[in-house]
Amino acid sequence: MTAAATAPDDRERTASRTTTDAGAVLTRVVLAAALWLVLLGFVGAGFAWVGAWPPLVGVVTAVVAAAAAVRGTRDLPAVAMPAAPAALLVLAVLAISVWTGTTRSEQVLPRRDSASYYQATEQLSRESRRPVPVDPADIGGPETLAVPGLTLESPAFYEIGSPDDPSVQPQFMPGPALTYSIPLRLGGPDLAMWAPAVLAGPALLGLGLLLALGIRGRAGPWLATPGVLLVGACFPWLHTSRSTYSEPLAALTLAGGFLALALATRDDGRGAAGAAAVRVARTALLAGVLVGGTSIVRIDALRETMLLVPVAALLLARGRSWGRPLLVGSVGATLAGFAVAGVMSWRYLGEIGASLLPLVGLVVLMGLLCWYLLRRSARGWSLPPRLTATLPRVLAPLVVLVGVGLALRPLVMTVRQDPSDPGAMYVARMQAAQGLPVDGGRTYAEHSVEWLSWWVGPVALVVALLALAALWGRLGSTWAKGDPYPSWAGPLFVATGSSLLTLWRPGITPDHPWADRRLLVVLPLVLLLVVAAAAWLGRRLLVTASGAAGRGLAAAAVAAVLLAAAVPTAAATWPHRSERIEQGELAAVDTYCRAVHDSGATLVLAADDWAVNQWAQVTRGMCDVPAVATQGLLRDDPQALRAAVDDLSERVEASGGRLVLVASRGPRSLPELGLPEGELVLDVTVQEDMRILEDRPDGTTPLPLQVWLAPAG
Repeated sequence: MTAAATAPDDRERTASRTTTDAGAVLTRVVLAAALWLVLLGFVGAGFAWVGAWPPLVGVVTAVVAAAAAVRGTRDLPAVAMPAAPAALLVLAVLAISVWTGTTRSEQVLPRRDSASYYQATEQLSRESRRPVPVDPADIGGPETLAVPGLTLESPAFYEIGSPDDPSVQPQFMPGPALTYSIPLRLGGPDLAMWAPAVLAGPALLGLGLLLALGIRGRAGPWLATPGVLLVGACFPWLHTSRSTYSEPLAALTLAGGFLALALATRDDGRGAAGAAAVRVARTALLAGVLVGGTSIVRIDALRETMLLVPVAALLLARGRSWGRPLLVGSVGATLAGFAVAGVMSWRYLGEIGASLLPLVGLVVLMGLLCWYLLRRSARGWSLPPRLTATLPRVLAPLVVLVGVGLALRPLVMTVRQDPSDPGAMYVARMQAAQGLPVDGGRTYAEHSVEWLSWWVGPVALVVALLALAALWGRLGSTWAKGDPYPSWAGPLFVATGSSLLTLWRPGITPDHPWADRRLLVVLPLVLLLVVAAAAWLGRRLLVTASGAAGRGLAAAAVAAVLLAAAVPTAAATWPHRSERIEQGELAAVDTYCRAVHDSGATLVLAADDWAVNQWAQVTRGMCDVPAVATQGLLRDDPQALRAAVDDLSERVEASGGRLVLVASRGPRSLPELGLPEGELVLDVTVQEDMRILEDRPDGTTPLPLQVWLAPAG
């Protein structure tokens, strides 16, 4: 055989190997990064609980977790992807990540969740434990906390224990603080604030690989890039990835879990047996661990775990044994997350109990129902043939009906909550400031579909709804015919259910853009469905029209559908393209800490409500000075407050210290509380997010930061 004859075969083998290698590398990056995050969260939580999270332990744990994640994702299925579209996808992810990181926020004062996570990170990095015990001698003795209205508590940080043995417990799950503590210790605050953008990168990559896997034909790998660009440029995704929120971390674990689930489904559909079947089971176990392990980052990931239960039940009903490791991984990781919450964030669980308990009840009910149906299925029971045959015809119209119904909710309902809830009082203040009728009990949940349209446009929503209906119709047909499930079936089931629950009840204070972080499952689903619809339309046109004209028509149709989402998405994001929320707060904190140290303070009392909200935890966590706060009725009684301050000051001075008062509401705040007038030590203005109830935010608003310090004596 001549060299000329063998050259084509060599080229084919080289192309095949490049395709496999590129897809395998990218797949493993996503799965290993997601598994690393889950392992770091759970192992780190154990070390932090016993007070053993110093820098060396943190870094070593991160390295060991990375090695375990790389090993644990070895020899798993991968997305086949040619080198050229894989390179383009990586470039798109890098571009989004760099843009996100260079426009990162500096939210340090714990007024919003991202800064609360950051303060928990600072506290963990300094104290190496969580919760953090407080020596009563540092705050004037146990008598301090025995005074009604004097507390260690501040927003997102609870006081637990007794006055003789108090501790400070951060509010949320420990995963974000543990993760962000690694870059904080290695490179300081700036590197920690880059971390969300960096970790959101593999999450985007996972979404791109899901698209490449789910779209048939050669177009899938190429359409992964526009899908990633649409999601990464959508402002709610960009906004949360700029700050130390939990959402970028949850996006990574969920994207990894969905990708693993899709790969297991694909390989099982190919008739996996023997070693291949074992590999499918390992991949399913990983999918369950990643989705359930999201609970170490966000406790409301219970919603996605719950939706994996019927997925596993449907698999088992079809004789797919790998539904069992999927269920074991998800339930086991979720229970582990709740165990961590029970010992490290139990006050938080109690606070959200009103919304968490119904979800837990729904999980139990769904689990029991699936168990009962599986038992009956094992005895030969199945859906009546007539009902099975109608599924393909019923599911698609039902999806459209539900989507239209959600969009029309503002015409028929107004969703309210208890008007005495603290969130309702905050809404009432915003309504008054924005000239709206004051009705603090409103949650505005009926407008959730409108929130979606702000960021991607109404045309994209219509296209996505039709695509979703078509895919659910196909799932119904798959079930009726007994065909293997398509790779996207499981992720679509979970994402659809999660989106429906979120749109029905967002469960968040409805000021924007803060509230839009609740949409970080719904929005990617919408945008990926638009890309899938574009691919389907292009494929149909190629079938009906041949030649260059047909290819041109197909390309134009694909571009038109993509532009229907890209144009409104870009227009909505454009006003926010370069903003850096609360930039300058790190410098403001440095100025404040220097002033506190220069004052000779050994204990700081946050006197007014603004000081409690913004500076109490900062004083402890970043200035390394003990702090207590006033609370409730004590601030309403100047005589009682003055007496409590005098008594506290005497006890602090008796031990050789000095009590300093801090206020932040205004220059007369301390005198109005019956306390000495303070000295202005900080006066800067930063830009914060707008807080709008009924319109899409299109800019920022000034946030003045002022601090007055005064000696107590």
